[in-house]
Amino acid sequence: MTGLPSPDELLAIAIDVAREAGALALSRQEGIEVAATKSSPIDVVTEADRDTEALIRARLSALRPNDGFLGEESGGAAGSTGITWVVDPIDGTVNYLYGIPAWSVSIAAVQSPNADAAADPQTWTALAGVVFNPVNGELFSATAGGGAWLGDRRLAVNTGIPLDRALIATGFSYSLAARDEQLATLTRLGREVRDIRRIGSAALDLCNVASGRYDGYYERYLNAWDLAAGALIAAEAGAIVRGAGETRPDRLLTFAAGSGLADALHPLVDVLRELP
Repeated sequence: MTGLPSPDELLAIAIDVAREAGALALSRQEGIEVAATKSSPIDVVTEADRDTEALIRARLSALRPNDGFLGEESGGAAGSTGITWVVDPIDGTVNYLYGIPAWSVSIAAVQSPNADAAADPQTWTALAGVVFNPVNGELFSATAGGGAWLGDRRLAVNTGIPLDRALIATGFSYSLAARDEQLATLTRLGREVRDIRRIGSAALDLCNVASGRYDGYYERYLNAWDLAAGALIAAEAGAIVRGAGETRPDRLLTFAAGSGLADALHPLVDVLRELP
């Protein structure tokens, strides 16, 4: 492929669109109600999710009409440039619904070998990513090889943290069967680490590792749009980011931690069996 935009060009687009989308979502928050459920009765979607993604999709289509798109609410569309935008319009919808100020707009630009591979984190290369929290105005960003940033402050993960002094974040699936497994892992891990946090937004969790607010993070059953931007931001801040075994992060496992801690923590959460 020739004529690909630079990661910085893609990042500039993502930042502008994320800010506009965040403003829309924030303006719609008061009085918001559940519009539908998805994978289970507790997996909710609001009209603001749908409208925010529609805005993002329209803006990206106008700016980059031949790129692909993969969004949580409206699905995917193939492009012809090798670039696909992977979007979660409101990551942390339950927090958004309840007025908890821990939700974000997540936008990543990834390069994939073909259109069908755009949904698979194992085959793409993330080029640029933005995670924007409209409530407090924090904007996390990264480009491939360009470092990770919170606003204009360069980020670096905590390193050399022993397991028993580590603050770890995680999240839970909307599947009750998966939660049984996740709670069992949590019980074992709780005996090994300083403490555990569950904030309800995978994108922000990954960014909190990047910024040093957490020492590590793991979660199973994430979708591509949950991890695309945050995983790049964590990696560019120096985190070891991986999935199950030596694979890239994906639905089976998304893991991020600083050096030293990663070697001790990853084996404790790397459960290779996948539930149906």
